[in-house]
Amino acid sequence: MIYLARHGETGWNREGRYQGRQESTLTQTGVAQAEALANALKERNIVRVISSPLGRCVETAQPLAHRLGIEIETDGDLIEIAHGTWEGRLRSEIERDDPDTLRRWREQPDQVHFEGGESLAEVAARWERFAAGLGNEDRVAVVTHDVIARVAILAATQRPLAQLWQPRVVNGGYAEFVPGSWTVVRECVDEHLGDLAVDTRAQAL
Repeated sequence: MIYLARHGETGWNREGRYQGRQESTLTQTGVAQAEALANALKERNIVRVISSPLGRCVETAQPLAHRLGIEIETDGDLIEIAHGTWEGRLRSEIERDDPDTLRRWREQPDQVHFEGGESLAEVAARWERFAAGLGNEDRVAVVTHDVIARVAILAATQRPLAQLWQPRVVNGGYAEFVPGSWTVVRECVDEHLGDLAVDTRAQAL
C-alpha cells in the first residue's frame, strides 16, 4: 500500500495565509496530528518515508520515521504548488486585491497559472514523474501538500484537474493507493485524528 498524507496544521493554515513554497511551522495541533499519523501507520510495515522538502512536511514525517527507525527521504516533486505572488498573503487580501484570479481558482482551477508560480498541469507533471519513479514499490509513506494530494487522487480516479476541489484532503489525514496501479482504496482516512481534526474551509487553499 502507498499512504499519501497531507502535512499537519501550520500557523499559516490557521491564519488563512497562502503558503506555496514558503515555510510555516506546525502548530501544536499540527504536531499532535503528526503523532497521530505516526500511530496510525506504524504497524503497516512501511519501508520508506518520502517527504516534500518543505519543513512542515518533514516535521510531519518525523514521528513516523522515528518509530520505524528509518531516515526520511525528500523529493522536490512533492513540493506544494507555487502560488507565486499570492504566497505569504492572507486569503482576505487576495479576495480584495485579486478577486478575478481567486474566482477562477475556485471555479476553473485548471485554467489558472499563478503569476510567478505554477499551473495545475505543471503540478500534475511533477506528480506523474514521482509516481512513475516509485514503480511497483509497496509499503511507502509519502508526506506532501494539499494540492499534490488532490492531483494524485484525481489522477488515480481519472478525473480532470478542473475537479480539484472534489477530493477531501485534511491536515494529518491520508489516502491509500494500491502500488503500481494507483487504485484508490480510501480517499481520505482521518479517523485517527479524533478531536485533532481541523476545519480546512478557512484555510488559504
